[in-house]
Amino acid sequence: MNDDELKKLAADKVVDARGMACPGPLLEAKKAMAGLAVGGIMEVLSSDEGTNNDIPMWTKKMQYEHLGTVEDAGFWRLFVKKTKQG
Repeated sequence: MNDDELKKLAADKVVDARGMACPGPLLEAKKAMAGLAVGGIMEVLSSDEGTNNDIPMWTKKMQYEHLGTVEDAGFWRLFVKKTKQG
């Protein structure tokens, strides 16, 4: 997905992890993903640049789909689609 498509995407769950240092945003995303239905989309807001590596690696390991990342004013918006139960 391109940046414009991502910016318009309505997430089923938003995790606001801004201000948290690594591994905080990833841990919050893991907790939130457990309550998300298969096919649901989660948006993670993070001001920690390391999250841009952590979330895509985690989604690959878990076989979820990292839809993309958009940079906003001082933070990033990362989008993940839950593709399987787990």
